[in-house]
Amino acid sequence: MSFLFSPFFLIPMVLVGWAQMRVRSAFKKYNQVPSMARLSGAETARRILSEQGIYDVAVEETGGSLSDHYDPSSKVVRLSSDNFHGHHLAGLAVAAHEVGHAIQHANGYLPLNLRHAILPVANLGSSLGFPMVIGGMLFGFTGLIDIGILFFAGAVIFQLVTLPVEFNASSRAMVILSQGYLAGDEVSSAKKVLNAAAMTYVAAAATAVMQLVHLLFMRGSDD
Repeated sequence: MSFLFSPFFLIPMVLVGWAQMRVRSAFKKYNQVPSMARLSGAETARRILSEQGIYDVAVEETGGSLSDHYDPSSKVVRLSSDNFHGHHLAGLAVAAHEVGHAIQHANGYLPLNLRHAILPVANLGSSLGFPMVIGGMLFGFTGLIDIGILFFAGAVIFQLVTLPVEFNASSRAMVILSQGYLAGDEVSSAKKVLNAAAMTYVAAAATAVMQLVHLLFMRGSDD
């Protein structure tokens, strides 16, 4: 299993670890900084939704840390407990970002719809792709290797499509927050939170691409 020590594995591991450390550091810093608007994440999300004329999206609390997300299938913005109840800059920024996804959905933003459509394929690819390739190599089934690579390619496409979705949501959030929700240095602070979060998606996409390239190299060497 020397491939586990390949740069195609080690570099992505370091990249993902760095991105996760950065986002946790940013959240730890800015969830200690109260927002001048004195709004909780839940209040921020509901107010923005109302201002945007979106009345069919709910805002709910969810467990876990940094588990915030928008569910387009049920039209729900889910905020982790700290961001749901907290009156800090981190919660404000995250809430606005997740509502940014709801705005994308309401406006028929193509990359969001595409990401949602390929999610089942991506889940299969991320869970089955690599095991199928390894199994195919161990037992000499070339067809299984090729199917595994195709499955994993679906997961890579999902990660790549995620990038414009996330960056666009953050851009929408910052425009909205700059119009009455944040003052002075709060704007740059909120941007730091969202930029740190965005790097986790960049790291995930880079990791997926490098792993796909590695699978293709493994496929070539197996011929």
